[in-house]
Amino acid sequence: MKLACIHTHTNLCDGTDDIESCCRIAYEKGLSAIGFSGHSPVTKKTGIPALWNRMNEDEIFSRYFDEVRAAKKRWEGKLPVYLGLEVEYVPGLTGPADREYQELGLDYIIGAVHYVIPPRGEIFAVDNSPEKVDLGIREGFGGDVMAMAAAYYDAMAAMIRAGGFDFLAHPDLIKKNNSASRMFSEDDMNYREMAAPLAALTAAAGIPAEINTGGMNRGRTIDCYPSPWLLKLFFEQGVPMVINADAHQADHLDGHYEEARQALLAAAYSETVLFQGKKEGRAVWEKLKL
Repeated sequence: MKLACIHTHTNLCDGTDDIESCCRIAYEKGLSAIGFSGHSPVTKKTGIPALWNRMNEDEIFSRYFDEVRAAKKRWEGKLPVYLGLEVEYVPGLTGPADREYQELGLDYIIGAVHYVIPPRGEIFAVDNSPEKVDLGIREGFGGDVMAMAAAYYDAMAAMIRAGGFDFLAHPDLIKKNNSASRMFSEDDMNYREMAAPLAALTAAAGIPAEINTGGMNRGRTIDCYPSPWLLKLFFEQGVPMVINADAHQADHLDGHYEEARQALLAAAYSETVLFQGKKEGRAVWEKLKL
């Protein structure tokens, strides 16, 4: 089965390796393509601190585009290289549908939610350290974990409705800090009712979602995003799935892909999709048997 990774972060963002190293290792691993997806400059647009994201600096943002485009030329005929961006959605502040992102000439845009806006206190990232997430829940939601989950899934739903992106990133990212169900049980029907609408919304938008192995690659989760029960809902709604590593270092470019394949099979999927670039402004996906 042909594999690729089009959710990749480099040392120009919050990853560890440079663009050329990622291309070389992707080629050595036999991947059929690599796509770079640096985080959009959240601080520049919203004022929200994101010190880990070097792409907030104009010089780095411009350099990212130049270096990926140069890599496209260097690897032409050997490895398809795609220029993407993981664009943050923060209600009322920024999102993939913003005109400035639509006019960048990207090969693709990933739609993602990392931040929640609490009724009080500071905006915080749901995938930050456990200590910072716990603090955000205490100060912003009065310790109510389910209220935080509702804010996250409401933002995800709003982003999907707004559109402007080519596939959905890590649908249930909030489980990253939920090892041993320390914050909530995924069997809780209230929790499932919050997450379940994402499947139908993604289907209605006519885009794929990703099965993302990033939490496993970094030792933060025991399975992929989305969890098996949510993945089954995506299947029932007919949502295509693209396998991605959310790689933050080159060695992770195909990390845990066999587990992702097995998760798809267990959810009754018989195929995945592989990005083939854009045609007439729309992403083109090749269907592949698992």
